[in-house]
Amino acid sequence: MAEQYKVDLSEIEGTITRLNRVLKDMGTSASNCKNTTYLPAGALGKNFREAEALYSAHEQMKERLYEIVAHLESVLDDFGQKTKRTHDAFADAEAQNYAAFNRK
Repeated sequence: MAEQYKVDLSEIEGTITRLNRVLKDMGTSASNCKNTTYLPAGALGKNFREAEALYSAHEQMKERLYEIVAHLESVLDDFGQKTKRTHDAFADAEAQNYAAFNRK
C-alpha cells in the first residue's frame, strides 16, 4: 500500500504570520539596543578609571546586543522566506494534483 501524506497549508501560513510578528518585535528590540540604552559620558563620574571602564563596557555590551538581535533577525527572516517558498510549492502541487484529478 502506498504511503500517503497531507500538508496542512493553514498551519504553514500560521507559522509565517507568527514569524513576521516576531520579526516586527525584533525590529523594536534592535532599535532599543541602539537608542534606548543610553549612558551619557560623565554620568558615572569623571576622571577616574572605574567610571571610564564602566562607560566603555556599557558601549561594548550595547553594540554586542545589537549584533545579536540583528543576527536573530537575519535567521528568522531567512527561515520565514524558506517557509513561504515551501508553502507556495505545496500549494502549487496541490493545485496541480487537483487539476489532474479533475481532468480524468
